Amino acid sequence: MEDVARAAKVSMSTVSHVLNGTRKVSPDTVRAVKDAMQKIGYLPNTLARALAGSASSTIGVAISGLTNHYFSETVRAIETECAKHGLMMFFADTHDDPQHELNVVQALHQRRVDGILLAPTADPELRTLEYLHANKIPAVLVDRFMSCEFDQVGVENKLSSMELVSHLIEHGHRRIGLISGTAGLSTTDERIEGYRAALANAGLRFDEALVRCGESSTEPARVATCDLLALHSPPTAIMAANNLMTIGAMHALRDRHIEVPTQMALVGFDDFDWADYFSPRLTVMAQPLEDLGARAVALLMRRIKNPDENQEIVRLAPTCRIRNSCGCS
Repeated sequence: MEDVARAAKVSMSTVSHVLNGTRKVSPDTVRAVKDAMQKIGYLPNTLARALAGSASSTIGVAISGLTNHYFSETVRAIETECAKHGLMMFFADTHDDPQHELNVVQALHQRRVDGILLAPTADPELRTLEYLHANKIPAVLVDRFMSCEFDQVGVENKLSSMELVSHLIEHGHRRIGLISGTAGLSTTDERIEGYRAALANAGLRFDEALVRCGESSTEPARVATCDLLALHSPPTAIMAANNLMTIGAMHALRDRHIEVPTQMALVGFDDFDWADYFSPRLTVMAQPLEDLGARAVALLMRRIKNPDENQEIVRLAPTCRIRNSCGCS
């Protein structure tokens, strides 16, 4: 910085203000400093600045299942929003494993990130959340809500699941199967609640045999769908609680030569690029991923800047995209 100041014929404090944006500097001076930086090949050392100060302009993102289109698009939306604010993003896949989740969050902390966005795993011991709290690390929970004192952002699951199931009921279906997600996650519990509420509103009895766990993955969902089809009185319609499980259900129905929607209606949670190009075109509940990423980053920046602010919980409304797998023409 001394060399830059000498070359630009300004003080070191002026160079600091240009680099950090801590005070208004005239455009001519900014240009002189940047020209001097380029001439002598000076690059700010981000790690050194983080060690000397309190901010590294980096955030950590710990999310499971990057192979899932939903989470990969969420990470993309987060990265896009980070770029708008000059933030670098470190990504780590938790693989939905509680111990690995704790390990990657500790690694992100050791790399002095300013804060962490986390899609928490189903850990009964809440080890990662306790670590974040004990170390006073600014954090925002994404997608999966927890009953804890963290900022959180995700979609409204119960009412949107009610809407999907109610749509099937309007088509005359009375036995509706549900392929539910991984046990212990708020998204799973809330979507089951919505399924049950829609049945209750229509005066239909809840039948436990019609709910099978698809573990939020394709192959378990295929097996779960086969179990539903093997029932003495199988369902006439199925709701799959995420995109991978919708694909698994489609595989099972195709293997059994069951046509959708003429022989089985199908709806799913999560939209994806090719859902509108399947035959039939899939009716799904689409989550607002760009808004989700933007709100997550905004909440984290707020928490970093104001660590004592009250907790904020944001629930975004998804959009029901009616196509024809549900029976609509």
